[in-house]
Amino acid sequence: MPKVSGWLMGILSILAGILIILMPSILAWIVGIYLIIIGILAIIAVAR
Repeated sequence: MPKVSGWLMGILSILAGILIILMPSILAWIVGIYLIIIGILAIIAVAR
């Protein structure tokens, strides 16, 4: 998995939080996409 620096993770978290506050319906999309990406990365990691 790619390494993400603390600064980048913090900025992404803040932006995601603002988006969720402004548009609550996007929360389901963010969670769904996150789970799909994590699932794909886990399958790739196991396959190696």
